[in-house]
Amino acid sequence: MNAPDRLKPHGTIGDLLVARGVLQPEHINRIIERQHAHNEPFGEAAIALNLLQRSDLDAALSTQFNYGYLLDGDTHLSRELVTAFKPFSRAAEEMRALRGQIMLRWLNDDRRRRVLCVVSQRPQDGRSFIAANLAVVFSQQGQRTLLIDANLRQPRQDQLFHTGHSAGLAGILAGRAGLEVIEAVPGLPGLRVLPAGATPPNPQELVGMASFGELLQTVSQQFDVVLIDTPPCEQYADAEIIAARAGAALVVARKNRSPMRGVSELARRLQDTGVAVVGSILNHH
Repeated sequence: MNAPDRLKPHGTIGDLLVARGVLQPEHINRIIERQHAHNEPFGEAAIALNLLQRSDLDAALSTQFNYGYLLDGDTHLSRELVTAFKPFSRAAEEMRALRGQIMLRWLNDDRRRRVLCVVSQRPQDGRSFIAANLAVVFSQQGQRTLLIDANLRQPRQDQLFHTGHSAGLAGILAGRAGLEVIEAVPGLPGLRVLPAGATPPNPQELVGMASFGELLQTVSQQFDVVLIDTPPCEQYADAEIIAARAGAALVVARKNRSPMRGVSELARRLQDTGVAVVGSILNHH
């Protein structure tokens, strides 16, 4: 795996906007005059002159700084990836704040502390939504990021990222595939997804195999961040087994839905088995 380009500007914003066809070359001088007269950025000056839409400026800035960002008309990924489609929204800002807390509390240069699973007590608590959007914001920061869908019961990441019908994680653990089934995400440099693959008859046995731990060791050497989506803990023991392999977990609860007693009990069980509970998040979405 090659490391993605770190955030670095290339080309002027005016050049990019003209190349995209959202500004005409003859507009540039007017904008620069406004920019100097009001001491404001080029893009803001263009918006003030009604020559540019905010969405076009955001898209151009994302290109200038190699920032993964998807346009509204993009249909190859799910709109649930709000951090990709609306990276300047409140929801995306909350995800970036969560990213910062995780980096402070867990992730560092030790490859044993690059793997984090996302768990919750019940179905539809938002584990997959949180895991996917968190993976996007880590990649937007320039981190080599891998999202593994280890929910071999009812996987969701293939619906969010529209991945191909590959053998996926189940195929790797069954010895039928290798790391070539890890997929790049168009428009989001640095982000890779390992889908769950076909639903196996023995999901708990597969994630309990030594080969799953070996896989995590391998990918932790190739990526800066490895996030793992899991099944609900209330229904299956898979997530706690996965968490033990990963060594760390983020606990998700859903506002007005998840019983706090159950969430606290889940966190306690994880800690009792040696899993570092890096934090918890209340999902409002």
